[in-house]
Amino acid sequence: MKILEIKNLCKVYGNGETKVNALKNVSFDVEQGEFVAIVGPSGSGKSTLLHILGGVDVPTSGVVNISGTDISKLDETKLAIFRRRQIGLIYQFYNLIPILNVEENMTLPILLDGKKPDKKLLKDLMEKLGLKERAKHLPNQLSGGQQQRVSIGRALMNHPAILLADEPTGNLDTENSKEIISLLRKFNRENKQTVIIITHDERIALSADRVITIEDGQITKDSKREEVSA
Repeated sequence: MKILEIKNLCKVYGNGETKVNALKNVSFDVEQGEFVAIVGPSGSGKSTLLHILGGVDVPTSGVVNISGTDISKLDETKLAIFRRRQIGLIYQFYNLIPILNVEENMTLPILLDGKKPDKKLLKDLMEKLGLKERAKHLPNQLSGGQQQRVSIGRALMNHPAILLADEPTGNLDTENSKEIISLLRKFNRENKQTVIIITHDERIALSADRVITIEDGQITKDSKREEVSA
């Protein structure tokens, strides 16, 4: 089943001599449960694409359909609600709230949505992420790898339709990078969680089911792998 449909997506910044075509008629679909890596050189448009998929930016034209909803047609308020409920975002620099502990950071999006956190899911995620003994720790009491695990847990608390990760290992050492990718792969395989990662890391690309290459705002290659390493 298609969880994401992108059709003729364009993004233009500026006008006249300062006009930049960041994305040029980009089209692709993603099936539920796929693990997709989007790669490309700096300035290729891959981060712009991720921001549009995450509802952080809006396209100049085109369709972004997630779970049957064209988010490119939602107003700012409805887009914010959809993003909070259906899209999990993981950033390179974690974006944790420094005065909140691990448990509070993970449940914050649920509370902001006016809902009660699923305590069973919270406990399960904390165990799988190796954070059970760190529940009451503040971000500055955690390692970089542990902070990124909190970020992953926060992104998964709403059972998102898609999980988007922007260079999730870019601020981590080799060992922690391997652990983070292994965790993302684990959630992808065990829970059929759709994962889309923007990355420069070749190791991540090699672990993905599919690799989409973007250059100069256009898809230049879209390849699937029959067998991938965890």
